[in-house]
Amino acid sequence: MIAAVDRTGRADIFQEPVIHPAYSLYTNRRVAPLLALGFASGLPLALSGGTLQAWATVEMVSLQAIGFLTLVGSAYTLKFLWAPFIDRYVPPFLGRRRGWMLITQLALAISIAAMGLFPPSQALLVLALLAVFVAFCSATQDIAFDAYRTDVLRPEERGAGAAVSVLGYRLAMLVSGGLALVVADAWIGWSNMYFLMGGLMALVSIVTLLAPEPEDRPVPPRTLREAVSGPLVEFFSRKGAITLLLLVVLYKLGDAFAGALSTTFLIRGAGYSATEVGMVNKVVGLAATIVGALVGGTLLARLRLYRSLMFFGVLQAVSNLAYWLIAVAPNHLALMAFGVSLENLCGGMGTSAFVALLMAFCNARFTATQFALLSALSAVGRTYLAGPLSPPLVEAFGWPVFFLVTVGIALPGLVLLWWLRDLIRGLDEPEAQPEPSSAPAH
Repeated sequence: MIAAVDRTGRADIFQEPVIHPAYSLYTNRRVAPLLALGFASGLPLALSGGTLQAWATVEMVSLQAIGFLTLVGSAYTLKFLWAPFIDRYVPPFLGRRRGWMLITQLALAISIAAMGLFPPSQALLVLALLAVFVAFCSATQDIAFDAYRTDVLRPEERGAGAAVSVLGYRLAMLVSGGLALVVADAWIGWSNMYFLMGGLMALVSIVTLLAPEPEDRPVPPRTLREAVSGPLVEFFSRKGAITLLLLVVLYKLGDAFAGALSTTFLIRGAGYSATEVGMVNKVVGLAATIVGALVGGTLLARLRLYRSLMFFGVLQAVSNLAYWLIAVAPNHLALMAFGVSLENLCGGMGTSAFVALLMAFCNARFTATQFALLSALSAVGRTYLAGPLSPPLVEAFGWPVFFLVTVGIALPGLVLLWWLRDLIRGLDEPEAQPEPSSAPAH
């Protein structure tokens, strides 16, 4: 790939190649860097979570202490609290978004490597504090990265950008999760594994230096107070704002219900072994999710946002019937692999369109805060509805009827999407920015 020099004189290796449009969508200078940046976003999560718990378990740390380590990840839930800070203040280098990304990536590289200096059996408190700092920096990187991705992509590239980000994130989860355990246990030890992961984070930060700046650079909020209140005032000044938020909650709700107890269903309800379920979920399911996201990103560029959301939403709902088929059919590994693949494939397509929708909802002045708030809201259905309500539904109706019910749970989101179709189509215009009068009255 030939490097180019942009208007600022900075060498840019992400020059758009002249190739088939289906490929250029993923290889152009705005989308391609998101693979590595998505990888950087996903790498710290397991290192301060599941992988850290595994290290503590191997070193015979008490179960109670390991339980407290689960609180380390609270920063990911609360990140919207300091997102206005990222919107308001601009680092003196690399611009409003990339500057914060580089700062957090370098801090992560140092702190992840530093975790390797403190074995949990000898310095658990110091290690836990470092893990809290890693989670904080990682959540802050996510704020900046989500804002950067939203700002840098053109409307027709949002699906592809979401798909590439998901691919990078999932690959990072594999590297910092399963692969890290193997490397630590069988090859170089836990401390050296954390040194290695810190070095990998530092290496990936180079992409932040080379990634392009957004084409449009709106003036940031003038005060921190405006950065805090501005995103809410701007969003709720739009007609139909409450309806938009309801769509964010409902669009993937049926998918969330179907997936809430999927592992328990496959083992306890359908009678598959934990090994079979683990292999299918981790390998086949992950591959299907990635393929779904990439296919979804490609189709979104052709179908545009509203038609993609409706098409993928219908597929998400119908794919839940694959679990119903597993529940009523005889135990067969190929059937289970097919059902899990279909559900993850359609779910990945829906995710690419849904992330594109969240990007389209954001006003460029407040991207970091609005995206953080919208993504937190999107987790409400999964966390507070699907998780608690799925078990009593299964106990009341049984597994086959439960999965039929999940198809019905998906329908209100599709009806609401249809009702908001004119608004969604308006957001898909290249120059569209959310305006107070852009949504239908209700």
